[in-house]
Amino acid sequence: MSRDDRGSAVVEFVWLGVLLLVPLVWILLSVFEVQRGAYGTTSAARAAGRAFVLAPDDATGRVRAEQAARLALADQGVDAPVRVEISCTPVPTDCHSGTSVVTVRLATRVDLPLLPRMFGDTPPSVSLDATHRLPVGRFQERGR
Repeated sequence: MSRDDRGSAVVEFVWLGVLLLVPLVWILLSVFEVQRGAYGTTSAARAAGRAFVLAPDDATGRVRAEQAARLALADQGVDAPVRVEISCTPVPTDCHSGTSVVTVRLATRVDLPLLPRMFGDTPPSVSLDATHRLPVGRFQERGR
């Protein structure tokens, strides 16, 4: 009793191709998504720092920094919660004094594509953070 094996190589090739191609495509999509989020996070930290430094005072600067960070992340298609922390040296009470250096730390996450919410309310994700430092100019324009 002999079996005819003609055509089985094609079937095996198709099955192996599908089994190997699907994870490869998912890995590529995930890498592209994380890279987009990383670029968005660094540009959001830079935009938040510039918005804070150009504001007239610390309170207004914090509000503008949050808005600038959210806008920069939205430009890259990142729709996740964002946390913006602002600190300054050497004087922590007034960041807008001349010669102080402002540090912006931004943290967010990127959801991985095509994965279900298996273990809770949030989908599987990668945490991203960025830090940007910039000096406050010695000569500043003040309100009239």
